[in-house]
Amino acid sequence: MSNWKELEEKYFLRTGGRRIKITVVKGEGAKVWDEDGNEYLDFVAGWAVNNLGHCHPVVVEAIKNQASNLISTSNDFYTIPQIQLAELLVQNSCLDRVFFSNSGAEANEGAIKLARKYGKIYLDGAYEVITTMHSFHGRTLAMVAATGKPEYQQPYTPMPQGFLNVEYNSIDDIRKATSSKTCAIMLELVQGEGGVNVSDREYIRELRMWCDERGILLILDEVQTGCGRLGTLFGYEQYGIEPDVMTLAKGLGCGVPIGAILAKEKASVFQPGDHGSTYGGNPLVCAAAYAAQKFIIENKVPGNAKKVGAYFKDALEGLRSKHPIIREVRGMGLLLATEFEADISADVAASCINRGLLVNQVTPNALRFMPPLIITEAEVDQAIGILDGSIAEVAASVKGQAAV
Repeated sequence: MSNWKELEEKYFLRTGGRRIKITVVKGEGAKVWDEDGNEYLDFVAGWAVNNLGHCHPVVVEAIKNQASNLISTSNDFYTIPQIQLAELLVQNSCLDRVFFSNSGAEANEGAIKLARKYGKIYLDGAYEVITTMHSFHGRTLAMVAATGKPEYQQPYTPMPQGFLNVEYNSIDDIRKATSSKTCAIMLELVQGEGGVNVSDREYIRELRMWCDERGILLILDEVQTGCGRLGTLFGYEQYGIEPDVMTLAKGLGCGVPIGAILAKEKASVFQPGDHGSTYGGNPLVCAAAYAAQKFIIENKVPGNAKKVGAYFKDALEGLRSKHPIIREVRGMGLLLATEFEADISADVAASCINRGLLVNQVTPNALRFMPPLIITEAEVDQAIGILDGSIAEVAASVKGQAAV
């Protein structure tokens, strides 16, 4: 058997450490197996990607069928899966037009280009976009500038101009930052990478009103929150507002790499030649995404995320009552987090792995949970049992160290 870890060390650029030291070779539903045959309950799901779990039959079948007919062709031509997926998304959202990309970062890049062109046409050349601190919008250079995390920006300064990072959940900061140069405001309704920070309903309502008043675009980055994760098909439905532009990725393809920009008619200012993608919207990924989203909609999968998410959150609150080291439980649907009183999330995550549960250390003192949206209450109970033991183990170690 090859030593995959040594080969990775030899050949890969050092872009980040693989904190979970297992090699995954198989997945089915909410479970994965490593090369040694060990089984794990997966509450990371590819960072909120595998919304239907691993290798869902409807996705596998769609890929098989499409791969035997047409995998990729130029976007000079019409392809049926691309048009089917576009129609499905528009008919089930408040948006009017779609462009497909390969990732969330690309979708966000395209949304910024759209906003800048909108600013040129309607706002006397306005080009600045206001984003929030602790946000995450992707790894391209412009999206690192948009991301409100100075530690991500510092290695690559000077940053591309045109982005202002302000405090999250502060409408006053938004108003102060808005100027004649502002063309759009972009944010996540729930900041996933920032630690699962939930936006206030009144803040989002006032933000929508502010954009309307100033004639600027509201862009919602729903790369992580879209496609059912928060308990509705799209997160904006939870807040009673509509965006002008929305971006999707992650759970859109349920395992295949695809992103999307959706825009209201008024914001759809692209003309032929303004934007494009060689692989974006290729038949293979669109067929998989269409099958996945059709299944999610027809089988009311977001409803399961809402129901089981509430059950999971209550169970996490039960752990908080039991373990004082848990400071807070937060989140929505099946995007949840526990924050600790100390920087122990890495130790708790490691203990969980040893016990057969995969979780995400999102910050030094917080764990994030993003299980497949098809997760059951029984699987939640299993995860809670493992978390209980792992937190107790780590908390006891912390207490012992403090006593020395």
